[in-house]
Amino acid sequence: MLKISSIDNAKMRFHCLFTAFEMFFSKESAMKLDAIDLRILDAVQHDGRITKLALAEKAGLSPTPCWMRLRKLEKAGIITGYHARIAPRRIAPVASVMMEVTLANHRQADFERFERAVAATPEIVACWSVGGGVDYILKIIAADIDAYQRLVDGLLDRELGIDRYFTYIVTKTVKEDTVLPVSSFSASGEEEHNVS
Repeated sequence: MLKISSIDNAKMRFHCLFTAFEMFFSKESAMKLDAIDLRILDAVQHDGRITKLALAEKAGLSPTPCWMRLRKLEKAGIITGYHARIAPRRIAPVASVMMEVTLANHRQADFERFERAVAATPEIVACWSVGGGVDYILKIIAADIDAYQRLVDGLLDRELGIDRYFTYIVTKTVKEDTVLPVSSFSASGEEEHNVS
């Protein structure tokens, strides 16, 4: 029986925004995607409110088969949701902060405790479990730097096992996009892509 380390198990359990991207590169296949599926994915990620007719035109299908394919992609978990992107600085001045976190211990319970705290903290808008010199990278949106520091102090007071953390204040957003380059997934020349 293959034994999975607590670090690997924690990484497998944590889901991020780009679940669909990870699925494209899985070795196990449950669904084959063709060029039409990729056109559908590309269209809906650029415009989540696209009409059935416009989507069918972009996919090169009639509306009913196109809609059936879309529902199949949703049911397979390839499309995980539809969301509006909000420009936070249009609402109020905010501080965007990237934070690296290393935990003191690497037991499964330590990862789970930290991840539960992250999931329950709305200011932490993204979190990735990573390999390398740190355990997690977080993206935090706070009202200002003082609010960010209060948030960090609160995390430290909760005894979540944080050994050390490094803060990187975002001074300028050069690129921030949630759109996956699905058109490049067919760059190998293959017409079908295996997806778990």
